[in-house]
Amino acid sequence: MKNRKFILARVKRDLSGKSDKWALFLAKILSGDKFPYTVELKLKDGQIYGFVRFSLDVPPQTITKAKGVIGIDVNARPFHLALADVSHDGNLQSYKSIYLSHLLKYKSGNRKEYEEWLIAHEVVKFAKEKGKAIAIEDIKKLPKGKREDGKAKLRKILQFFSYRRILKKIESLANQEGIEVVKVNPAFTSLIGMMKYCPQYFIDKDVAGAYVIGRKALGFQEEIPENYKKLLKSQIYIQYALWRLGKMEEDLKDKLNQEKNKYKASGIKRDLRRLKREKKFLERFLIEMSNRKKSSQSEPETQKQGDLRKEPVRGPENGQKPWRVLVVAFYMPLLERSFIRDFSLLCLKGAREVGGECRKG
Repeated sequence: MKNRKFILARVKRDLSGKSDKWALFLAKILSGDKFPYTVELKLKDGQIYGFVRFSLDVPPQTITKAKGVIGIDVNARPFHLALADVSHDGNLQSYKSIYLSHLLKYKSGNRKEYEEWLIAHEVVKFAKEKGKAIAIEDIKKLPKGKREDGKAKLRKILQFFSYRRILKKIESLANQEGIEVVKVNPAFTSLIGMMKYCPQYFIDKDVAGAYVIGRKALGFQEEIPENYKKLLKSQIYIQYALWRLGKMEEDLKDKLNQEKNKYKASGIKRDLRRLKREKKFLERFLIEMSNRKKSSQSEPETQKQGDLRKEPVRGPENGQKPWRVLVVAFYMPLLERSFIRDFSLLCLKGAREVGGECRKG
């Protein structure tokens, strides 16, 4: 008994798989979290084995969206999370980015798993400091990569980086910390943020997308700014947009005829199918617009007054049809050819003409 000595031993253990809780335990330790755990040492066949136990009981939710949410948008290029701090009344209060490019250097799935847990801890810590819930995109509705789609570069990036892995870890850790997690449909979040809030708050499109996710989680409906509505009511502009889409279709056909690589050709064919589909959608919209105009001219005055309350471009998709029209008529023919990240310059070039009044958030 008197000869006992304390020794310092380095504990080294590889992860056995993605569900191994050792990564979570190390992440909690290194992040400075205080939580109860026990360590038991056993001697067996001359080898010392250590057993660690800690509780993963889910506590009741103490942080809800009553004070607001932290909207999170996951972006592949560049690798980062955009976080938007949204107040309960839907205003943008602050924002930050967490860059993830360091994940690319880890070829080991176990090390990458561990690093992703650290990122999840950083996000949850930010939400706890703000006392707000977390809003994320519904991972079941996020797009999946496809083989032979001609998008080799993007597919390679997505092999290193999975949207779903990051979001699942954030959700799991938030539940353990008693933080409410709200999932929203990701449809049109980037477009709405880019066209509506980039010029309004002088922010890039990723932060703007996170802001829209936060507002969706709080139940806010995104209305198209009045000047965009005026643009979409113009038959002349819609006809111009259709002409531009026709030129894009011709260019893609020429590019397809010249492409010898079958995988790149598959990507061009995919873009061409999408373009044709959206072109037909806009053609139908133009016909509806023309019929609506003829109908309004032939209706009696009392009927016209009753129709004033109707949204002229609202469709069956829970108010999303106007934004889809905006994608096809404005974003696709005028902006999609170049990769634009910062739309705040719209404000400097006359945001009152394209998206409403500019103001700092």
